[in-house]
Amino acid sequence: MVIPEKADQQANRKRKGSAGGRPVGFNADLYRQHNTVERCFQKIKAWRGLATRYDKSPDSYEAGLHLRGSIMWLKLLTSTT
Repeated sequence: MVIPEKADQQANRKRKGSAGGRPVGFNADLYRQHNTVERCFQKIKAWRGLATRYDKSPDSYEAGLHLRGSIMWLKLLTSTT
């Protein structure tokens, strides 16, 4: 869905640069995909051991990622059935 905007609003946002809020070339589909990925990262970080990096070795951290992913996947499977 593309929201029509006035040319002066677009010019104001371009002038402000990164502090201008939503970029002029806003793509709703790309934003939706980006939002999905960000939500997944937040679910992973909700697990305290991964968010704070208590597991110092790469192997144990990766094992924690796999474990958290498995838990998320199992919750998804059980919530739909």
